[in-house]
Amino acid sequence: MTPETKARQHIDQKLEQAAWVIQDMRQLNLGAAAGVVVREYPTDTGPADYVLFVNRSPVGVIEAKKDTAGENLTATESQTDGAKTLPLGLISR
Repeated sequence: MTPETKARQHIDQKLEQAAWVIQDMRQLNLGAAAGVVVREYPTDTGPADYVLFVNRSPVGVIEAKKDTAGENLTATESQTDGAKTLPLGLISR
């Protein structure tokens, strides 16, 4: 199992425990639940690892990083900047 796969399983488990419904981008259905998490959601700077939606509105982004990267969060700031302009045209309201 790759480190990325192991991390995704861990993150998915935590999100499911918190009652989020997890979907891949190709299975996008924001009406599936009040809280939906979409993996690999496209942004202007590339796909976000996870984008969280509440009642079809984007409310947060999760970017998975190695534990050691957590010591310097500013190093990943540019990656999350792309999530400020999510392509909402993909979202059916």
